[in-house]
Amino acid sequence: MTSENLVKGTNIASTLDRALDAGEGLLRLTPTWVPRKFLHPGKRIKLHPHDWYAYGAHRGGIDERWLGSTTEADNEGRVWHEGLSFATFEGQQFLLKDAVEEMGDRIIGPTMHEKYKRWPIYSKFFDNMGPIPHHMHQSSEDAALVGQEGKPESYYFPPQMNNVDNNFAYTFMGLEPGTTKDQVRQCLKNWDRGDNGILDLSKAYRLERGTGWLIPPGVLHAPGSLCTYEPQWGSDVFGMFQSLVEGREIPWSLLVNNVPEDKHQDLDFIIGQLDWEKNVDTHFKENNYLVPIVAAKGPGWVDRWIVYGKIGGKQLFTARELTVEAGASCTLNDSGASGWITVQGSGRIGNMKLQTPTMIRFGAETEDEIFITHEAAQRGLEVENRGNESLVSLRYFGPDTFDVVPNVGDYRKN
Repeated sequence: MTSENLVKGTNIASTLDRALDAGEGLLRLTPTWVPRKFLHPGKRIKLHPHDWYAYGAHRGGIDERWLGSTTEADNEGRVWHEGLSFATFEGQQFLLKDAVEEMGDRIIGPTMHEKYKRWPIYSKFFDNMGPIPHHMHQSSEDAALVGQEGKPESYYFPPQMNNVDNNFAYTFMGLEPGTTKDQVRQCLKNWDRGDNGILDLSKAYRLERGTGWLIPPGVLHAPGSLCTYEPQWGSDVFGMFQSLVEGREIPWSLLVNNVPEDKHQDLDFIIGQLDWEKNVDTHFKENNYLVPIVAAKGPGWVDRWIVYGKIGGKQLFTARELTVEAGASCTLNDSGASGWITVQGSGRIGNMKLQTPTMIRFGAETEDEIFITHEAAQRGLEVENRGNESLVSLRYFGPDTFDVVPNVGDYRKN
């Protein structure tokens, strides 16, 4: 993207209108790459090897690709558009965020636009060589204290993105039942002694391709080294509770990054951000583990729920995995807008070509990512496999898109 082909301000309306008409309600999105200074790239998200440090070595390696995002990445030294998705049309680009602000009723639907005034969720590929620190994401109440929103999230481990396990395909989640707040407090007191021992209070679960997890806010988790598809709320708040990971020091500032300044040394407040009952749940896996459930199917195709269930009694986000076999086609009749990413094969959705890339240069455009607007979803979309292998895509949806979704654990009924 250059300033010459960037459309913004009062100029976006006419370009957006033409793009929506030409795409029959679909918008072509370009790859959005995000670095993390404290992590090591897992190198499975198809970015060219020369471009892992495209933002500069001082910014850290690129280990995330954000999908259909109107949420800014909370990174120190970030570029102005970091984390934000761009749509591309006739050689011009514009922010998906600006498009939603300009024509929210058409793009995300009048109900969602009226309630949130934005596309309130996003997804990403999260890809690391090893584990990351045991951390949590604040609740909406705690995040509001620093002018942010809370962050529930979910995981799905696409087989197509996981040809290798990398260094540690296990994720610590929650705390062992019986753990006390005093034990966690002692770990925080031991921050500068190297490994503060927080993982001694937790349990690791082996990650399985083709399955996932639902992670409420306030729940500790230390994601492992499988490449993860992560539908989540549109926020980037977090607090790291682990002081040393694979020999790398984690600064105290990453524990209190989203904590009011006068609480940066208040251990009771910091620990109070944890949803204690969910962390020490004796049936943690039973209450958070996701296995795909068939949502719809027909000759040569199947659409599966991969993220489902409610958080705090609310349907905040969901996701499906569509597989269309060679030579087959199907018609999607979704209830609302979604972000689409193709992970295998080639074909078309509506009048837009789909092609899964093998390797992507930083700044290059691809044919694997689409934003399906509310108006296109309501009209129905034909998906056709024009290749010789399965066409597989992932798409995620915003809050209350569906009247009914499966509950966590419903996969046992199949």
